[in-house]
Amino acid sequence: MTQTGRDPLAQIRSQTAAVIPAYQDEKHIGDIVRRTHERLDHVLVIDDGSSDQTSQRAREAGAEVIVHGENRGKGEAIKTGLGHWLDREVTWAILLDSDGQHLPEEIDRFIAEAASATRPTFFIGNRMNNVAGMPFIRRVANRYMSRRISRICGQEIPDTQCGFRMLNRQLIPELLGGGHRFDYETEVLIIASRKGYQIESVPITTVYTDQVSQIHPLRDAIGFFKMMWRYRAIGS
Repeated sequence: MTQTGRDPLAQIRSQTAAVIPAYQDEKHIGDIVRRTHERLDHVLVIDDGSSDQTSQRAREAGAEVIVHGENRGKGEAIKTGLGHWLDREVTWAILLDSDGQHLPEEIDRFIAEAASATRPTFFIGNRMNNVAGMPFIRRVANRYMSRRISRICGQEIPDTQCGFRMLNRQLIPELLGGGHRFDYETEVLIIASRKGYQIESVPITTVYTDQVSQIHPLRDAIGFFKMMWRYRAIGS
């Protein structure tokens, strides 16, 4: 990585670490790690109990790897990764998926937005400006959920279901509780909003790979609505 000098983008880049939760992703993880390493010095993969070669492929590509002995869910994998960076010389954490749905090259967009932020900000990818590659059912569900979550957060968030994100380490202690599966990513937005963070959308590319979704529709939908009801009940 080049010397930061007085370049604010280079300075933020040097202070940013990647967190990549992964499960059964031996096919894609090596490529994702290598491309992420082209932009960031610090890349951490959390292998959430995979039975394939996910952790080995990630290490071979240059990532630091933490392995869960069993599958705990995406939320727990993210919390493990965020907690790892909490006591280290890192100011920002980038979250991205391991299956190729997020382009590591677009980390640059988040870093540019962070360089211009003037208030506490949580950055989230937005795929909804160009949904041509997004399956119709997912598009409808995403818009419905985003409207509901935006109301609870008190600010407009066009793509609340996007896992490509950037957050400041000062927020990490607030994010180490809560849900343990896909509802966790929604809960994070609510927590950040109630802590006074602006949720800023960063346009990203819509990519769908051959990877099989790890979402369990019924279980995760129940978890989502339970979480939404809890936050509506406690109010703001």
